Amino acid sequence: MGTLMPSKIHLIYRRVPNRVLERDDEVIDDLGDIVVARSRFEGMLAPLRVNGIKVIDNGYGMLYFAFVGKNYDILKVYDTKGNFKGLYIDVLAYTKRRGNVIEMLDLFLDIFVFPDGEAFLLDEDELEMAFNYGLIDRRTLDFAYRIAREVLERLKRGEFPPEIVWRYEWRD
Repeated sequence: MGTLMPSKIHLIYRRVPNRVLERDDEVIDDLGDIVVARSRFEGMLAPLRVNGIKVIDNGYGMLYFAFVGKNYDILKVYDTKGNFKGLYIDVLAYTKRRGNVIEMLDLFLDIFVFPDGEAFLLDEDELEMAFNYGLIDRRTLDFAYRIAREVLERLKRGEFPPEIVWRYEWRD
C-alpha cells in the first residue's frame, strides 16, 4: 500500500426485529468477495464467557473476515496482550457488498472455536426466543440451524475455517 492511508469498510450488521449496528473498520486486505478488516470490541455490557473462560471483552482485538455471498463471518479474537483467544463465527442470513459497505443479517446463532479446535454453539436460546415471539419463521429457524451444523461439521473434518483466516495475524 506504500504511503496510502488504510481504507475503511462500513459494516451494517442487522438483527431482527430492528437492531442495527454500524461501524467503520480498518481494511487490512480487500479481495473483492472477501474483506479482511480489524477493529476492537467496545460497548460490551459484560465479557463473553464460553465454557467458563473469558473469550471476548472490551478492548480485545478482532480480525474480521467478511465473505460476500456466504452465510457466516469469522472474527479472529485476540486479548489485550495480543494472545489469540479463538474464532467467533456469526451465522448470517446473507452478506452483501456495495462498494465499501458490507451489510449482513444476523441469525442469532454463533459458534466459538478455541485455539485447540473445541467448538461451542452459542445463543440457541436467542434464536428460539425470536421464533417463539414470531420475529422469525420456521424456515429461518431451520436455515440458521442448518448453517450452524454445516460449519460445525466442516470444522470437525478440518475444512473450516477457510485457509485465508490463518494468513493474517493481529498487529498493534
